[in-house]
Amino acid sequence: MMCLPASPPALRMCLGLGLLVLLCLGIGQALEKKVVRSKAGEKASLPCCHEIPSSESLHKYRVYWQKNVTDVVLAYSEGKVISQHERYQNRTEMDPWNLTLWISPVEILDNGSYQCVVQRNSVLVCSESVILSVTADFSKPNITAEVTADSCESTEMVITCSSHGGFPKATLSGALNNMSMEWNASWVSESSFSPYNVTGKRVLNVTKDVTITCSVEYSGFATSTSLLLKKTNNCVVPPAPLPYNVITASIIIVITFILAITLAARYLPRHVCSRCCNHQDSVEEGVKEHTKAPMSYKVTAETSSV
Repeated sequence: MMCLPASPPALRMCLGLGLLVLLCLGIGQALEKKVVRSKAGEKASLPCCHEIPSSESLHKYRVYWQKNVTDVVLAYSEGKVISQHERYQNRTEMDPWNLTLWISPVEILDNGSYQCVVQRNSVLVCSESVILSVTADFSKPNITAEVTADSCESTEMVITCSSHGGFPKATLSGALNNMSMEWNASWVSESSFSPYNVTGKRVLNVTKDVTITCSVEYSGFATSTSLLLKKTNNCVVPPAPLPYNVITASIIIVITFILAITLAARYLPRHVCSRCCNHQDSVEEGVKEHTKAPMSYKVTAETSSV
């Protein structure tokens, strides 16, 4: 943008517009800051803002790779290394043409913002920042279950899920039979740039066999484990007591049955005995009549002879 000589108000407006353009460019560069992701133990490649033409060489340039603006990771002048941070000794290299910085193996402490500054004949060519995001894998979660109380209805368990050795700080999530659940999680780390250990606990009352899942999520990565929780005590629940009216009716039926048996025991022997006696009397009378008949015949015979 070009401003022609003008009155002071117009000049101030022109300068204001120029500053606004520079500010927008600066904000745009900040928003477009590059991010390189790498895992601990791997090789990271940090790009620079300039590539040396094939007609030139590194000898005409000064290149500074620095971290957090204060620590010089690696510096070149006239094609030679002039400075290198002791923590990056034997772990860094720079491409002599595109000025890419290689770090291998990457450590968790390497996490942060880096800046590449390029000068040619003491004139600034470019300066650009890049963020190195380092992750370390968490171990596969380990789930344990401790039974603290047991009954016929349910089994109380303390469930623990733990994972260690990861970076950055992870989030812990869970599921119970595919239904989301939360853990009471805690994290332990020696410092903000040290591996984290995470532990989650949950108390559950298990009334039937269920599957619990524990997931550890960090920087777009995740690892999970599932465990089948079994209800340990499957005793038979005693039946509920009968209602009062059912008990009363049962007692009445039992008493009636006992009375019926008692009456039957008293009545039936007498009835059978009376029938037996009547039958015996009839037999005796028949015998008597049969005995009397010959005597009558004898008397008749005697009368005839006379």
